[in-house]
Amino acid sequence: MENNEPLQSSPNLPTEDDKTEGVSTILGDPKKALIKLSGPMIIAMILMSLYNVVNAVWVAGLGGDALAAVGFVTPLFMMFMGLSNGLGAGAASAISRYIGEDNKKSVNNAAMHSVIITIGISVILSVVLLIFLKPLLLLFGAGSTLNLAVEYGQIIIGGTILSLFVGASYGILRAEGDVKRTMYAMVLSSVVNMILDPILIYWAGWGISGAAWGTIISTALVAIILLYWLFIKKDTYVSLTLKDFKPDLKVTKNILSVGLPASVEFFVMSILAIFLNILLVKVAGTDAVAVYNTGWRVVMISMSPIIGVGLSVVTIVGASYGAKKYGNISMIHNYSVKIGLVVSSIICVLIYLLAPYIAMLFTYSSTSAYLEPAIASFLQVMCLFFIFLPLGIMSSSAFQGVGKGTTSLILTVLREVVFVVLSAYILAITLGWGENGVWWGIVIGGLLGGLVAYAAARIYIKGLNHDKNTGIHEDIILAD
Repeated sequence: MENNEPLQSSPNLPTEDDKTEGVSTILGDPKKALIKLSGPMIIAMILMSLYNVVNAVWVAGLGGDALAAVGFVTPLFMMFMGLSNGLGAGAASAISRYIGEDNKKSVNNAAMHSVIITIGISVILSVVLLIFLKPLLLLFGAGSTLNLAVEYGQIIIGGTILSLFVGASYGILRAEGDVKRTMYAMVLSSVVNMILDPILIYWAGWGISGAAWGTIISTALVAIILLYWLFIKKDTYVSLTLKDFKPDLKVTKNILSVGLPASVEFFVMSILAIFLNILLVKVAGTDAVAVYNTGWRVVMISMSPIIGVGLSVVTIVGASYGAKKYGNISMIHNYSVKIGLVVSSIICVLIYLLAPYIAMLFTYSSTSAYLEPAIASFLQVMCLFFIFLPLGIMSSSAFQGVGKGTTSLILTVLREVVFVVLSAYILAITLGWGENGVWWGIVIGGLLGGLVAYAAARIYIKGLNHDKNTGIHEDIILAD
């Protein structure tokens, strides 16, 4: 049963003088906090996803070799993005838990750890990848496009420190509920990148290098703004100064126990794409691969609102866990799933109705027009995939919030690799459904993975409340 009594104050929480608006939000009513935090994150995530589509459109104008070259560098770029988002999730989880504990010293120390860890990983990763870039691209099959891929890849890898710093900074801001500035920075990065791409690629005549420099310049601009907010303006709850830094293995573990598994989750999704591509070639040929990769861009944009809600869940659950308000965790998990189901249902209807028109955007040329019906059909099946998505994403986010990053990773592996790949194989190969079997395998695998993740989260949260001393619930909102 849910008790909607106002949250009671706790001596463990920061005083009113110490709180910023964001901190007050994440320590207040969890439902209101979710609504307030999710809106800006949804807008930012949609624009970030839209940029990826626009970028591909501009690069496509350079010809097939340029598009292929970017494609061969994409796995490395996704690794950077995975690390960036993962370190951000680790920072958000650890810092929000310390905020809930009212441990300001650890809040500041964790923030400094996040920045220093990011710089260390960036330097090591950049050096290693620049040394082995050519062999890696040849391994990926770059072949005749090797020179173009190296030209693009060297610039992208050179900006690794910027990408990872920005991701960690986003996590620091999200941790204290400052999602508006996070949104401003993410939107600015996407818009500037979309503007710079055509200017640098075509007007300046830089070609594929222009696409890479557009990404680096926009990221650098945002990094400068974040540096100003965090280190110069200093109007955040988190304080970032060297005097606040004290090397601590426990703090490092708290960040990396979420950050590294969250990063690996992006690799898992890449592995899934490789498996599905192989399966599609086997049962339907390369046209099916084109349909999948084209349609999945739309799927990724459509997933953005749900992912935005999930990012907010990490922060709110972390703060509640730190303050030992375990009932709030139960409430926010179920409430976020409900919001996600409403949002995903709306997306499902829109995608189903607009599928033929969306497909036309990617098949306007005479050479690709024949793919239009197949892309539309793919999207109409995938609309069901969205409905079950909140079960898995919100549950994984809840586990990340309490610091159980490995559990979140295991659930992602089950959903993305085990259930989806197994379902797709059975339907496509065993039952002979061909490419339609792959599409329905994604849907069924997503459903099974979502149900398992939701059940695991409910069991864990129930255990948290059970372990709390019976009868002492003054600072807990009872849920369920």
